[in-house]
Amino acid sequence: MSPSSPSSPPTHRRIAAVVVLVPVLVALALWAFAWPAARTAPRDLPLGVAGPAAAAAPLEQRLERQQGAFELHRYADEAAAREAVEEREVYGAVVAAERGPKLLVATAASPVVAQLLQQAVTRQAEASGSRVTTVDVVPAAERDPRGAIMNASVLPLALAGIGAGTAVTMLGLRGVRAVVALTGSAALVGAVAAALTHSWLEAVPGNWWALAGTFALAALAVGAAVSGLAALLGQAGIALGGLVIMLLGNPFSGASSAPELLPEPAGAIGQWLPPGAGVSLLRSVSFFDGAAVTGPALTLAWWAALGLGAVLLADALKEHARKAEPAADRDPALAG
Repeated sequence: MSPSSPSSPPTHRRIAAVVVLVPVLVALALWAFAWPAARTAPRDLPLGVAGPAAAAAPLEQRLERQQGAFELHRYADEAAAREAVEEREVYGAVVAAERGPKLLVATAASPVVAQLLQQAVTRQAEASGSRVTTVDVVPAAERDPRGAIMNASVLPLALAGIGAGTAVTMLGLRGVRAVVALTGSAALVGAVAAALTHSWLEAVPGNWWALAGTFALAALAVGAAVSGLAALLGQAGIALGGLVIMLLGNPFSGASSAPELLPEPAGAIGQWLPPGAGVSLLRSVSFFDGAAVTGPALTLAWWAALGLGAVLLADALKEHARKAEPAADRDPALAG
């Protein structure tokens, strides 16, 4: 007797599926992770230019020569440019000054962008025979000057959410019970992540409860998405959710650089997925006193709401189908 059941595909087809599937997954992973890294460059990177019009105009002209690299914003003076950096309107600003241009950066927003701006502005200033003074308006954490710990938090949060969604599905939790399990797991993940990154490593400053809530919302968005897809599609939903989060959300998040440094449309896609939105929200909450939190917070909230809604909807549909079954199909036959 063949070990395969009558409904299962023949052995040679299953072997062929494995032989083809593994290289395809490897190719997708290499494309998703290597392509953005190999094409990192500024693309419409928000940058401010401040100072009197006569002095700022040459700076703008030199920056505009790098076609498509910068999205220039004009400010009247240094104070306005500094406020724009603190509000996350721009990543930095070049201020026209008598002793040479002054560069305002925010390493907390992205150490890579801060370094890129410093190199670009310094190169242009040296070509004109002047020197650049760099001021870090919003510095990164002293214990994590390169933002490595914050960047490293993306993968664990994604794995925590995928794990929670998978566990809820495999344990057969449905409806309200699944929602309670997902939210409870996310809350604990948020508390643990805040305790490690804020209290122990001191790499993510800010209000502890706000940070814990940010971590929790990011984990819940992933867990709810995976569980919701699984509730509607079965176990295939787990694979679909995991692939989207790991192969698109993680490498397209811009956590190690910035969304504007990724090739289009990777940066935009990343900000619509939980990992990218979670990193943006975490940076705003941690370093910028909540500036520019609306977009990423709404993105995470929508993922969480749609995922949990799918869990409840699938349970309601199954309950309705069960009640609609004929009585003969539900009730056991009487003896005799």
